[in-house]
Amino acid sequence: MAGNSGKLNAEAAAFFKQGNEHLNKKEYGAAIVAYTKAVELQPDYAEAFHNRGVAYSNKGDYDKAIADYTKAIERKPDDAAAFFNRGNAYQQKGDHDKTIADYTKATEL
Repeated sequence: MAGNSGKLNAEAAAFFKQGNEHLNKKEYGAAIVAYTKAVELQPDYAEAFHNRGVAYSNKGDYDKAIADYTKAIERKPDDAAAFFNRGNAYQQKGDHDKTIADYTKATEL
């Protein structure tokens, strides 16, 4: 289900599924394209932002990953996995204070 709206756009869901298939095959660029289409169609789609963040992180683009994890958290503030993954991205960047803050929040959730 998408973020706050509770109603998932079928076309967005299809792009999300496509993104997941690419992500599983480690085709990160193609996954990013598919997730981007999903969030363009459904801007409150927290899971699509989260998974696009995973794809960016796997490509080593931690700034874009952090931005997407943040968007996912804004749409779904109780998503422990998004906090954890954002913490991982902060760790890769060497930002230990933000890493600890996100890991702590993930643990609380």
